[in-house]
Amino acid sequence: MIPKNLQLYKFSAYGFLKNQRFFEIFIFLFFLEQSISFLQIGLLISIREISILLFEIPTGIIADSFGRRSSMIFCFFVYILSFLIFFLFPGFLYYSIGMILFALGEAFRTGTHKALILEYLKINNLLHLKVEYYGYTRSWSQIGSAFAALVAAVIVSYSGSYKYVFLGSTIPYLLALGLMFSYPKELDCQKKKERNLLTNIKMSLRITFSSLKISIKQTQLKRALLNSAIFDGIFKTVKDYIQPILQILVLAAPIFLHFEKREAIIIAIVYFNLYILTAVASRHSGRLKNRFVLLSKAVNSSFLIGILIIFFSGILLNLKLEIVVVLLFILMFVLQNMRRPINIGYISENISHDVMASGLSVESQLKTLCVAVMSPLMGFLADRSNIGVAFIILSSLTLLIFPLIKVSENQK
Repeated sequence: MIPKNLQLYKFSAYGFLKNQRFFEIFIFLFFLEQSISFLQIGLLISIREISILLFEIPTGIIADSFGRRSSMIFCFFVYILSFLIFFLFPGFLYYSIGMILFALGEAFRTGTHKALILEYLKINNLLHLKVEYYGYTRSWSQIGSAFAALVAAVIVSYSGSYKYVFLGSTIPYLLALGLMFSYPKELDCQKKKERNLLTNIKMSLRITFSSLKISIKQTQLKRALLNSAIFDGIFKTVKDYIQPILQILVLAAPIFLHFEKREAIIIAIVYFNLYILTAVASRHSGRLKNRFVLLSKAVNSSFLIGILIIFFSGILLNLKLEIVVVLLFILMFVLQNMRRPINIGYISENISHDVMASGLSVESQLKTLCVAVMSPLMGFLADRSNIGVAFIILSSLTLLIFPLIKVSENQK
C-alpha cells in the first residue's frame, strides 16, 4: 500500500494539470481546419520530435546538475509561449516555431518529473513501490485528460473554432507553474553547490556520460530502452489518427445537427471515457505486473499485443469498419497506460539513480527519433493511399524488429 500524503497529492495534481492540454484531442482537426495536409502534419510532428531530440540530453544534464524543480518551472513558461503562438499566428512556418518551443518544454519536462518522483521514493525508502506509486500518479494524469476532453468540447462548441483550445490551455499551465514552486527543494538532487559553475558542469558531464556509457553497455538495458522507445514511438505516431476516423463517423450520423462543430462533442465523449478507462488501467498496472513471474514477460507481451492492434486496425479500416477500429484504439490506449509504469519500473532497475533524469531522457530521445521518422512516412502514406495502409506498413516493420528488442530477466 502506497502512503497517501501531501507530496503524493502534489505529484497527482501535477499529472492532472499538465494534461489539461485542451488542444490534444483536436490537434489533427485543428491542423486540417487550417488547411494543413497529413504530410505537413507529419512534418510538423517531425520538427517537434527532432527538436526534442536535440534538446533532450542537454536538458536532462541541466536538470540533474542544477535542479530538476527549476527545470520544471522553466518548462511551463515555454509551454505557455508555444500555446500563444498556435493561437495567434496561423501558417506552417509559425506552427513550426510553436512546435520548437513546445519541444523545448517537453525536453525539460520529460524524464525530469519521473526522476523527481523516484528521488522522493529513494529518500523515503519506497523504491519497492515504484510501479504502484507511478501508476497511481499517472492515473491522475488520465483523469486530467478526461476532464480536459469535456472542457475542450465546450470551448470548441462555443467558439466554433479549434484554435481557442490553445488559449484555454494557458490557464491550467499557469496553475502547474505555481505548483512547481511548492515542491521540496530536497528533490532537486543537485550536484554540490560549493563548486564553481564550470567545475559543476564538468563534473556533471563526466559523471553522467560515464554512468550512461556503463549502463548502455548492458545488453538488457539497451533492449529495455529500445523496447520502450519504439512502442511508445509508434503509439504516439498513430494515436491521433483516431480523430479524423471519429470525425468521419460523426459526420455520417444524423445527430447534433444544430451544433457548431458537432463532431467535437462526440469526440470529447469518446476521449472522456477513454481517459477514465486508462486512469483505471494505470492505477492497476501493479496488478498486471504481478500476473507475470518476470517483469520482462509483461514488457514483451504488452509490446506484441499493442503492435498487433495497430496492424489489425489497418486491415479493418480498409474494410470500412471504422467503429471496430475505434474500439481497438480504446483498447490500445488502455494497454499503453498499463504498460508505461511497468516499463519505467523495468528501466529503473537497470540504471543508477544519480543519472535517472538523464537515463530516462535517453529513452525519451530514442522515442522522439522514432516518431520523427515515422510521422512523415505516416502522413505521406495517408495522403497518397489511406490511413489503413500506413497502419499496416508501420506495424509490420515493427514486428520484424521485435526479436532484436525483446527483453529478458533484469540484470542488477
